[in-house]
Amino acid sequence: MAEDHAKPTGPDLVEGIALSDLADGGKLLGHCGDEPVLLVRRGAEIFAIGATCTHYGGPLVDGLVAEDTVRCPWHHACFDLRTGEALRAPAFSPLACWSVEQRDDRIVVGEKRKRTVSKPRPGGSSQAPEKIVIVGGGAAGFAAAETLRREHYQGSIVMLSNDEAPPVDRPNLSKDYLAGKAPEDWIPLRRESFYSKNGIDLRLNADVASIDARSGEVVLADGARTAYDRLLLATGAEPVRLTIQGADQPHVHTLRSFADCKAIIERATTARRAVVLGASFIGLEVAAALRSRAIEVHVVAPEKRPMERIMGPQMADFIRALHEENGVVFHLEDTAGSIDASEVKLSGGDTLTADLVVAGIGVRPRTGLAETAGLTLDRGVVVNFLETSAPGIFAAGDIARWPDPHSGENIRVEHWVVAERQGRTAALNMLGHREKFVAVPFFWSQHYDVPINYVGHAVQWDEIAIDGDIVARDCLLRFKREGRTLAVASIFRDIESLGAEVEMERQTT
Repeated sequence: MAEDHAKPTGPDLVEGIALSDLADGGKLLGHCGDEPVLLVRRGAEIFAIGATCTHYGGPLVDGLVAEDTVRCPWHHACFDLRTGEALRAPAFSPLACWSVEQRDDRIVVGEKRKRTVSKPRPGGSSQAPEKIVIVGGGAAGFAAAETLRREHYQGSIVMLSNDEAPPVDRPNLSKDYLAGKAPEDWIPLRRESFYSKNGIDLRLNADVASIDARSGEVVLADGARTAYDRLLLATGAEPVRLTIQGADQPHVHTLRSFADCKAIIERATTARRAVVLGASFIGLEVAAALRSRAIEVHVVAPEKRPMERIMGPQMADFIRALHEENGVVFHLEDTAGSIDASEVKLSGGDTLTADLVVAGIGVRPRTGLAETAGLTLDRGVVVNFLETSAPGIFAAGDIARWPDPHSGENIRVEHWVVAERQGRTAALNMLGHREKFVAVPFFWSQHYDVPINYVGHAVQWDEIAIDGDIVARDCLLRFKREGRTLAVASIFRDIESLGAEVEMERQTT
């Protein structure tokens, strides 16, 4: 998304550097003309690639080289050193590559290589499906459609989205964009022309009523039918709605869609006091964004500590203190009882003035279509190779419960990067591959100037091993069960976070 327009730093790689300046396994940041270029050495091979991640512009020189890839320190995108291809979400666009020569004891970077068209991955079905329908316009649905065309699938792709906007970068809706620090053109995952250019029939405001698995058709709410040979359910999750008195008033909002975010921003332009209901990641990111707009913010939640269930008590206490340092007032172990035009009355008896209320009290997976279609459910849609119990129907993203090789359990995860990576795998498997989804779950959360990265999945643990100092914002926490690390949370320990991800991957292969 973001691009680095700063003046290039480091040596001029066209003039070259001494071979001894780049150790085996090392990275070096330089430039070719005005473009920042990263050199990577692996044994006798030297690669020259674009120096900034194509997702948010993360500095790849601070990332991790693992085998023939480089991984972004910010959000764990992964790129092929040989081709620049974006191998893993959240990046989709490739890096530029340059030719490299060794002249005696010097490394010289030559011309930027022309982008070569990637070849379809071998091993798919000899007879590709003619019609693929994707239900959902979120992370998994977009990633699936993008991957299908990247794999040179020539058949029909119909994407049915009940949203009014093309697929957007949803994490930014509760972070920089809501805070007024990111331009609107960062929000779409691709421009609208991408879909027509790639032959993706994106239909917005399309409500799917049911699936007719016998006839191989999706039935829309208006009665129209769309045939499929392969179907991907990527319906995501929906916010849990307030049911208390006053929840339907115009100054009460939830945050899921681009329209939701813009409505909150519009209200925030005149609001002076806001109440956020829920101390989840979304709720606290909203609180931070509203504080950046100089709005007084109160957070109401039933928990004793915010996010303790996921992050443990030590990190939870830090997160609370961080928000309090930035002016947020917490009302924990309490809930909202009712809302009127200017106040929120709490169950504990307090009354809070509010001209803006944002409810972030959780989400529910949208499994209704799967249930009425008779698919096997278990707190989500049960999948293997991301295929459901009905042959030819796949599921990915927030609704999918899959066998996780690292934890040894069937898990369902409501994280953006997971959904994007599952969409890619689902696309390959709809083309006849039998690729297990083995990616280690990852998400990030931003609170003011403090990013928290989380790798793995730990529902329960019996030990939290803390390396570093949480209060000093320099730490890595390992969530363990019976001595085995299931997840790692970190603050400003990017290389170690990436290393933990690679280690977890190696344990599952």
